[in-house]
Amino acid sequence: MYTHRPNLLLAFHGCDREVRDGLVLGKIQPEASQNDYDWLGWGMYFWENNKHRGLDWANLLTQHPEHSDRRVKEPAVLGAVISLGNCLDLLDGEGIALVSEAHAEFLQRFGTRTSAALPENRLGPDHSLRYLDCAVINFLHKYLAELGQPPFDSVRAMFPEGEPLYDKAGFRDRNHIQVCVRNSDCIKGFFIPRDENGMIVE
Repeated sequence: MYTHRPNLLLAFHGCDREVRDGLVLGKIQPEASQNDYDWLGWGMYFWENNKHRGLDWANLLTQHPEHSDRRVKEPAVLGAVISLGNCLDLLDGEGIALVSEAHAEFLQRFGTRTSAALPENRLGPDHSLRYLDCAVINFLHKYLAELGQPPFDSVRAMFPEGEPLYDKAGFRDRNHIQVCVRNSDCIKGFFIPRDENGMIVE
């Protein structure tokens, strides 16, 4: 009942400068990520109200040429105005319950249809490669379609990440909220963000 999010939010995406400029000028269209380890399933990814993480991500991609589909030569950050629409929000009890139910159904079907190993989240304490989470959320979207339920336009979640800010802290230095947009109509526009001095963020 309360999955629709009518408000607009600002979000940011790290990418190559050529990609950023092409999206802002309407010369290219946004493309969904479809990696098996995407944290919130397949879609277009943004950092909610966090341009610094967007730029950090673009800088990180310059160090990982194996990601040829997201190659970054000149790191840049893209701003977006987003309406979440019908949102699977993992900061909300209803969204959390849906993913939990989807996981149970996924396990039941997985066990009867394949002898392959169950996907696992891997790579460090933050599970940077989230094969299981991606599989469960992608399954949830398909499962809801089977039941004739309306599709989710977006997925949103908060991730504790990084090191504690101080001894015994409940805060970590890379905490963030990610938004995965599944319906491109939710993106109302792109822009090049400015910094605190009004200068364009390169």
